[in-house]
Amino acid sequence: MAKQEENTILQMHDLRPAPGAKKDRIRVGRGEGSKGKTSGRGDKGTLKRYQVRPGFEGGQLPLYMRLPKLRGFKSPFKKEYQVVNIATLDKLFPKGGKLTAEDLARAGAVRSGEPVKVLGDGETKSAFTLTGVKASASARAKIEAAGGSVSED
Repeated sequence: MAKQEENTILQMHDLRPAPGAKKDRIRVGRGEGSKGKTSGRGDKGTLKRYQVRPGFEGGQLPLYMRLPKLRGFKSPFKKEYQVVNIATLDKLFPKGGKLTAEDLARAGAVRSGEPVKVLGDGETKSAFTLTGVKASASARAKIEAAGGSVSED
């Protein structure tokens, strides 16, 4: 009879999960009695009691206060002039003549649609008649010495 018991066939109703494989799910937030004290939230601490804002460093001086501040002021009304030296004018227009800011933009000396100022770096023998362009005192003196003129209107 003992030999017959060894040869028993495994049946569906004999199958069982391995010990420890099936655990009851934790019913979070249902009080201590349901599963044991902390409702799945771990042990003590600030984050267990309430939420703190992002970036909070536990009372230490926070990063955003430790970093240096941006100082100063930028006027939204400041005019940024594009500068052209007399040497550049002499190179682009060797014969001189009447020039406007648009002529300088077409020649590639400046960008169009922005105010232009001529500076006095370099020398010229050509007579330039500049209109709609600002000029430094040294540039104005050099242009007028060569027989030219500057008007800002």
